[in-house]
Amino acid sequence: MKKWLISLIVIAIIAVGIFGWTKSFYNKTINLEETTKQEWANVESTYQRRSDLIGNLVKTVQGAADFERGTLTDVIEARAKASSVNIDPTNITPEQLSAFNEAQSGLTNALSRLLVVVERYPELKANQNFLELQSQLEGTENRINIARDKFNQSVQPYNEHVRNFPNNLLANIFGFEKMTYFEANPGAENAPDVNFDFD
Repeated sequence: MKKWLISLIVIAIIAVGIFGWTKSFYNKTINLEETTKQEWANVESTYQRRSDLIGNLVKTVQGAADFERGTLTDVIEARAKASSVNIDPTNITPEQLSAFNEAQSGLTNALSRLLVVVERYPELKANQNFLELQSQLEGTENRINIARDKFNQSVQPYNEHVRNFPNNLLANIFGFEKMTYFEANPGAENAPDVNFDFD
């Protein structure tokens, strides 16, 4: 057999191998990225559910004639701010997550203050609509935690895939970058200071 033919066969085998590796890497990366984007959509969906419930809660509380308007205004403004922060799931940056987390924390704090103030209003605490909404909000907070955990669980295999050698070479060529994990706000590890003194 001629030497040039053997060289051509070896080059063809190497080219087919490189193409197969590249195709396998690219397809797996897309699958992992899509899973992560879906999990982020689930995070946003649970926050949207909370926002919708808060809207109904505010309407129910507004029915209490002498209820503190400032507290309701804080919740309404925090809800609007939290709803206005949008993140592109194809390019989640630490800054975007920080802004999103800050807005959601502001809403959580305003809502906590609202629920503490409600303790002053026995007729509101006895309102069946209010009690149902409060129960749904508690369940939604649990859903939010689960959705954030699932998002982080989907980020890990993606990051490992695009950062391991030799995959990182192709990741750089195709522009796949490490994704950011959802992290708690600084100080979230400390217990909140709750004051039930209404005087």
